[in-house]
Amino acid sequence: QLQLVESGGGLVQPGGSLRLSCTATGFTLNYYTIGWFRQAPGKEREGLGCIVSRSDSTNYAESVKGRFTISRDNAENTVFLQSNSLKPEDTAVYYCAAVFATRGCRADPGWFDYWGQGTQVTVSS
Repeated sequence: QLQLVESGGGLVQPGGSLRLSCTATGFTLNYYTIGWFRQAPGKEREGLGCIVSRSDSTNYAESVKGRFTISRDNAENTVFLQSNSLKPEDTAVYYCAAVFATRGCRADPGWFDYWGQGTQVTVSS
């Protein structure tokens, strides 16, 4: 059974950093394009960025470009979202999602087939 599990969320002060993890069970994450998304209360799910299957190629939304970085650790079957210079408006539930073997990527929820359960990130002093 294909499963994604996010971890690493929590409470952080403005200007702080968090590293979120997306770990797969039941499949090899390197063969999948992975997207990161977030959803704040009362708002639509927002695409943050993605990393292409079998590649380190990434794309990012303008809202997080320069602050957020997506990377892979194939040995751990994990994709990371490093989030820096966090702001209160970054508060949301963060999700990762997977789709098999694409040539490029875009952080569009409709692209992705498998989703994790989400991890809460709260940015507050």
